[in-house]
Amino acid sequence: MTTPTATPTLRTPRLLLEPYTPADEEDFVALFQDERVSRWMGDGPSPEAADRALFGRIFSKVYARRLFDVWAVRRDGRFVGHAEIKHTDDADGHELVYALGPDAWGAGLGTEIAEALVAYGFDALGLDRVHATVAAANTASLRLLERIGFGWVRDVVEEDGSITRVLVRHRGTR
Repeated sequence: MTTPTATPTLRTPRLLLEPYTPADEEDFVALFQDERVSRWMGDGPSPEAADRALFGRIFSKVYARRLFDVWAVRRDGRFVGHAEIKHTDDADGHELVYALGPDAWGAGLGTEIAEALVAYGFDALGLDRVHATVAAANTASLRLLERIGFGWVRDVVEEDGSITRVLVRHRGTR
């Protein structure tokens, strides 16, 4: 497995995934402050100050130390979402993470992002498998991932009693 020197720009038929710039802060914060989105991210909605601090850490830690790849997702030049692929102990491997603003839902863009992240993981990072962790209640994301070749590995019972599904896609499967 190799580590890239810097987060590259990725393209899909309709999307551009490129490293964040400081000018993206308001869009990033708005995405993560939207409870329709943040309810599925990490531990759920966070205070605005925490999301601003998270955005700052993308530059001060993630990019500065080349910890993992994280992108702003744009369609027709407009910010529509967030994407990343990183090693995580939760999945015992590399996990893809993505979020789209509600205005971009239902157009197949999530599939484009997930496929781009999987291809990047296999081709650029040399991974043999890519994981995803998804709240069991997030049926739309589970269906999307299953449609593109992810399979169930295990369920994790969270502290609040909710279930998180761990999924995996192996190189060469679809």
